[in-house]
Amino acid sequence: MQLIEVTTPKLEKEFIRVNVLMHKNNPAYIRPLDKDIKAVFDKKKNKAFQMGNAIRWVLKNDEGQLIGRIAAFTNKKYKNKGDDLQVGGIGFFDCIDNQQAADMLFDVAKHWLLQNGMQAMDGPINFGERDRWWGLIVEGFQSPLYCMNYALPYYQKLFDNYGFKEFYGQACYGLDPTKELSQKTIERHANIAKDPDYSARTLEKKHLEKYVEDFVTVYNKAWAGHGGLKELKKRQAMILFRKMKPVMDEKILWFAYYKNEPIAIFINLP
Repeated sequence: MQLIEVTTPKLEKEFIRVNVLMHKNNPAYIRPLDKDIKAVFDKKKNKAFQMGNAIRWVLKNDEGQLIGRIAAFTNKKYKNKGDDLQVGGIGFFDCIDNQQAADMLFDVAKHWLLQNGMQAMDGPINFGERDRWWGLIVEGFQSPLYCMNYALPYYQKLFDNYGFKEFYGQACYGLDPTKELSQKTIERHANIAKDPDYSARTLEKKHLEKYVEDFVTVYNKAWAGHGGLKELKKRQAMILFRKMKPVMDEKILWFAYYKNEPIAIFINLP
């Protein structure tokens, strides 16, 4: 087997292709947008490079076929509550069902992190914000959401056998829009709807800046300081919303208010 550092456009394409090859027989697989993956490793687009660095490898078998990939990164700002060590990250892991191959990928990432002063390795995580490419799926392998890590069931075994331990569990839920909501939810909505101080409206693209401000208000009150998440700036949110704008469906982007103050958001992408 041969490990190759990604240093050319051709190898960058191979890095992306590994993910496609690993899931070629998986009907639930949805290929991530190439531009979203490339942006993570673009120094002009990812501000995380201001505080750290990233590196990628692909793994090939003796016949030259792609069988795995991994990325490793350092970020001076990356810290979880209780951390007393310098923690580096790994991500974008894909591999055939072979522990030796997986160990080669984990080893090369670990040694690079050690060489860069890291004392612990966390993954799979993103080189950047926690709103994407974060965590390992261990249950529920239905089609992934936008910018969500996706894994095959045997990936957990590869991580566990190498020595990774669960740091925290994260649950993601889905709702079938064709099914009726529970009676309890309907009754609760009816009671709140009677109060004129509460209101809900859908986003209007022509007033995007106003909804960006409301999004930032709710996000920071709900998430800033929780689980290591930093406060979101309006500038950051505006960049995010402009990226989403081409695929936004105004009818499924909801904002709730109490006395005209934003209190809840429900963001959906088609």
